[in-house]
Amino acid sequence: MSKPIVKLEAVICDPYDLAVATARTCYSAKGIIRVPDVRKNERTLALRDKIAQSTREAGHLTTRQHAHFVFSLDCVSRQFLWSFLHSHPFYNSEQVSQRYVKVEPGRYTVPPLPEKAEKTFHEIVTEQISDYHQLIESLLPKLRQEYYAIFPIRKKWQDKYEKTVLKKAYEIARYALPVATHAYLYHTISALTLMRYHRLINYFDTPWEQQQVIQQMVDCVLEHDPDFAHELKDTMPLEQSPEYQILQQHFSQTSLSKSFVEEFDQSLAGKKSQLIDYKIHAPQTLAQSVRSVLGLPKSALSDTDALARLLDPAQNPSLGDTLNINSMSKLNRCLFHAHYTFRKKISHTADSQDQRHRMVPASRPILESQFTGEPDYIVPKMIEGHEQARELYVASMNKTFAGIQKLLEMKSPKDSALYLLPNAFPIRFEESGDLLNLHHKWHARACYTAQEEIFYATIDELQAVSKVHPQITEHILAPCYIRKRAGIKPICPEGDRFCGVKVWQQDINEYDRVI
Repeated sequence: MSKPIVKLEAVICDPYDLAVATARTCYSAKGIIRVPDVRKNERTLALRDKIAQSTREAGHLTTRQHAHFVFSLDCVSRQFLWSFLHSHPFYNSEQVSQRYVKVEPGRYTVPPLPEKAEKTFHEIVTEQISDYHQLIESLLPKLRQEYYAIFPIRKKWQDKYEKTVLKKAYEIARYALPVATHAYLYHTISALTLMRYHRLINYFDTPWEQQQVIQQMVDCVLEHDPDFAHELKDTMPLEQSPEYQILQQHFSQTSLSKSFVEEFDQSLAGKKSQLIDYKIHAPQTLAQSVRSVLGLPKSALSDTDALARLLDPAQNPSLGDTLNINSMSKLNRCLFHAHYTFRKKISHTADSQDQRHRMVPASRPILESQFTGEPDYIVPKMIEGHEQARELYVASMNKTFAGIQKLLEMKSPKDSALYLLPNAFPIRFEESGDLLNLHHKWHARACYTAQEEIFYATIDELQAVSKVHPQITEHILAPCYIRKRAGIKPICPEGDRFCGVKVWQQDINEYDRVI
């Protein structure tokens, strides 16, 4: 229940002066301009400030991407991470996983609330965390049964593998946890990204928490380099954002939100992900781009052969390289030319992982705009087929949504009340990507160890693309298939985390799993 804790763990020295040194180097006839050169006397200091201001105001901002800051963050909510910190591509984070680490009582953010409402908030979160722990215990017998059906030999060493089974229980039970639950992480950003954070500190969906965290980030950097203050523009009032102004026109959102949810869900036709747009001539464009890279006419390399050279791991084994070198490969960069857009509905907890595929961007919602006031949640497959766990889960969801309504009736700010939303709350959005980055995402998330919802969304997407471009998806399957076809060993790259199924022998239409 503590407030956010921010520490600057590592930093590129002199971020303000470095930005100017790099800018001056662009126009230097004397070679590299170094940091000491921009501050060696009063004349260079005056020039430094002039260049910094002019480049900043003109939008010449790449000079601010050289300096980076490594922060450690503790006591920050999953809602804040999803809504703000991980909502863009220009960062790197390593955070504690709710899939593999058990959540203990008391680890949650408390947003601004009226006094009586705050007491109610604590009571509801305490119940949610209690339900989470009960779900773990309820699921364990069935999970043990399923796990040892896949790995019968491991039953002899149950003590050794109990942690693996427990982690499966944590992964499923976490759907009942509130998005207020704490995380801790390392978060690395450039000076430019911190400037943008500061500018949008009041933005949706977690303005109070953003102000708490980002101001600490800025203070840490200013303590290291006071001149960085020159880089910070005034914060943008939330009321000036176009999103706020549009929502104000529809201030009573409940009926509109219900209509949106119904309309959106109907358009999915029962799928987690629905293909809604793509480049019609993608196969032909890919084939021609391969010929262009290699300087070959069509008479020397047909469309079929060009696509095989690009997409078949047996002919292009670099597709199986675990360093994901595609964006640096002249041949593999051809994959940029194909593009697909999907409409998706997955839980908050699944999307928190899905959004880490930063090069497959999405237009994620202002969360309150999709809140209808009624119970609205995703049910994990294991809970769906487990009567006792399902009863506990449904009861937990009903209590949670009733609790949110109670807070709203107590005049709590809506964005504060929604910190109680369960991880199971659905995120409805559109997502687009080029084939180069979708290829990486698809084969990684077609693995049987991937998060359940993202796994099934990936199958939906591959099956949909196969219907319009079968020659493109023929060899986009799980990592073990790609590695086997590329001649890379071991076939499964997961080591002890091997799923126990020879997925490399399966067609995409056979992909299915229990745990």
